[in-house]
Amino acid sequence: MGKFDGLLLVSDFDDTLYAPDCRIPQANLDALRYWIGEGGRFTVATGRAHRTFAAYAHLAPINAPVVLSNGAAIYDFQADRMLVQTLLDQRAPRDFARLMEAMPALALEAYHGEDIYVYRPNPITDAHMKKVGTGYTQCSIPEIPTPWSKAIVQQEYDVLLQARAWLEANCPGRYEAIFSNRYYLEITHLGCTKGGMVRRLCQMLNIRPGGLYCVGDNQNDIPMLALSAIPFAPSNCAQEVRDAGAEILCHCTEGVIAPIVERLDKLY
Repeated sequence: MGKFDGLLLVSDFDDTLYAPDCRIPQANLDALRYWIGEGGRFTVATGRAHRTFAAYAHLAPINAPVVLSNGAAIYDFQADRMLVQTLLDQRAPRDFARLMEAMPALALEAYHGEDIYVYRPNPITDAHMKKVGTGYTQCSIPEIPTPWSKAIVQQEYDVLLQARAWLEANCPGRYEAIFSNRYYLEITHLGCTKGGMVRRLCQMLNIRPGGLYCVGDNQNDIPMLALSAIPFAPSNCAQEVRDAGAEILCHCTEGVIAPIVERLDKLY
């Protein structure tokens, strides 16, 4: 028995647990080893899909299933199996073909199984693929296999705001569209967010109300931060996260998990 038994700590990955210099700060690793040693559960909730996160899953001592694809899936890396997988509406290819025709500046990533398909890549697409360390197949939208687990449209923020408005107006009740940063608008099945899947994970793990703590840096983290007994964020977080009432800690490069564990060590 440890002082953190029955508690779940969930962290966003990029620019929260994993720093922009492509490392997990040692302070995070030390804090997580103590957290788990005292009975706590730790996992990640990331916008990355299985293909783009699997190579990084070993970098931190994760001992609970991971929320992937911005809330579209839950994957157990210890058992190496998918626990939950949601899919976009079957009309997605048609809907996104219309969106891309209406907004020629957009690039589209569509995720099918372990494969990533791209229509009309732009420099943001190329930077994203370099960041996650994988390739893609470039093709037309009708050539992309279905079903899709998620999609990402990419462009400058003001253009993506227009894209989100277009989806809301032309495809009501089908999609969840949320920013993972100012250049990526992530599209999942309606209701599939990090918050929804973290709630489902808590049910699977029998985490009691008040036993969940979350940390994240961007708009797509706000739904899970809303569930957190204390919502935390690194100082490099988006203004929207600050506005949502997160407790602001150090920059992610300094190891934002460490002050969370220190805080909870005193609390429990």
